[in-house]
Amino acid sequence: MNGQCACGSVKFVTPIDKPLNLFHCHCIDCRRQSSSAFGTSAIFPFFRVDDNPNVSHFSRVCDSGRKQNCYFCNKCGSRILHAHVVDGGDPQVVAVKGGLLEGLNWKNAKHIFTRSAVIPIPDGVESWVAEPDFGKAK
Repeated sequence: MNGQCACGSVKFVTPIDKPLNLFHCHCIDCRRQSSSAFGTSAIFPFFRVDDNPNVSHFSRVCDSGRKQNCYFCNKCGSRILHAHVVDGGDPQVVAVKGGLLEGLNWKNAKHIFTRSAVIPIPDGVESWVAEPDFGKAK
């Protein structure tokens, strides 16, 4: 999939044509970074964006306790993707911000960290009150 930030300074192509998973995250951090009721993350196999001179990052500790690098355009401020820090190597996947992707199919997105939701979660969707447990939806 083709993606780009709001100003077009950061353009990228995902390594596969559709995401492995799609989440609407209702955690407080995602609400802050998206300036909205939730943040949408499309999960893809790991790829780099930090080789672009217009990309900067910061690190934070997630609600799960894992450390995450957050990459953004240093021209327009658009968040590009998140990658969990892995000791001794690259992560297996990255979470690309959904609004940056051309042609993303939003159907069947799963809702996570719904304990922090400020909007109703639709009936019948897969959802978790916190981090996903792929063994059982709640």
